[in-house]
Amino acid sequence: MKRIRLLRWSGSVLSLRTRPSCLRHHIAVNIRLQSTASAALQQSPDEISNPSPSSRLDELDLRELPSPPPSRALSSAKLSALHARLSLSSRLPIQTLARCLVDPTADPDPSFNNVSLQILGSDLLGYYTSEAILCRYPRLPMTVVFAAMYAYCGPKTLLSITREWGVDIAAEPGGEVDPGLLQCKLTVPGNAAVGNTGIQEKEIAGQDVERSWKRGLSSRSVTDNYFGDEVRRTEADYAERPELKKQDAALTQQGKETTVERASTNFVRAVMGAVYLHGGRKAAKLFFKEHILSRHLAIGRMFDFREPTRDLSRLCAREGFESPVARILSETGRKSRHPVFVVGVFSGRDKLGEAAGGSLDEARVRAAVHALKGWYLYSPLDVRVPSDAEGDTTTPWTPVLVDGGEVIV
Repeated sequence: MKRIRLLRWSGSVLSLRTRPSCLRHHIAVNIRLQSTASAALQQSPDEISNPSPSSRLDELDLRELPSPPPSRALSSAKLSALHARLSLSSRLPIQTLARCLVDPTADPDPSFNNVSLQILGSDLLGYYTSEAILCRYPRLPMTVVFAAMYAYCGPKTLLSITREWGVDIAAEPGGEVDPGLLQCKLTVPGNAAVGNTGIQEKEIAGQDVERSWKRGLSSRSVTDNYFGDEVRRTEADYAERPELKKQDAALTQQGKETTVERASTNFVRAVMGAVYLHGGRKAAKLFFKEHILSRHLAIGRMFDFREPTRDLSRLCAREGFESPVARILSETGRKSRHPVFVVGVFSGRDKLGEAAGGSLDEARVRAAVHALKGWYLYSPLDVRVPSDAEGDTTTPWTPVLVDGGEVIV
């Protein structure tokens, strides 16, 4: 039998300490730099087996940092797994992905946290989601549009996406923490007791001020955010309503801490912004379709009509249709304990809706609701959103349907 030469495969089998001295390996030393550039120092295997006092000082320096240096991202298995799990392009550096996991409450330095990325990602998510909803369902009421926006890219949805991506939260942020963990300073739970007083945190901090005014739909559509919620107030708002200063002061004190939902929301938005910066518009649009728009949303269940028969009459009058008339189509068991009536709503010879109920009034109301949903849930066959036409000079842009809006009673 021939002897096997050990030197041919010893480099891939032998451990680091038993390898010949001629084999050298370069190992990066953790240095805090920005995510756009990273440096590495070379160490020999002898220096690794016998750490010098300088390496111990480096470990102590890591504990003093508010977040891990970007150079540590190259050696993080969690980051590499997350990068592959999301099918991110190689154009997106792993250091930028690590930056997306650093919340401003963990590191206030804007050069190392995800503030700038999550602002861009928030605008992109709002833009892509709103155009997809409005172009696909051009007749939706604004209240349903706000609810659909919240369902697609709201905080609770983004928190669920963070958990689906397998991202864990660090117990406490710091330089020695694995860069693959979401780093933030969590706020004290609201049900936590303050000392031995028996008073909970939520009873003394961040008490909401009762609103003495009503915000109309016009204000929510023009001055508020994508979900119809209030944005930051100006000095004019404080002058009109001085009681808002107390509420905003409590929120400012809580700005140094965050919740899991808020940190997860900022993380997903930051990833969206990073994909757009490094991959371009097409990569960001594909990422949005795969992770956000691919979720099933039953928009038909979001309607809540208080007077459906009155709304249907006003809608027919506005569109120039004949007044709706309810007609019984069939029935069974009228004198029994569980009768069933099928009622249809007609406008002239056109049937607008049909529904069944245990009584004539119930069937008539359900038929009116069915007719209203058939109008508001109208969807064109070929939907092309405005962002698809950006940079495309071959296909001419076809304007989408702009409806007159919902019925105002």
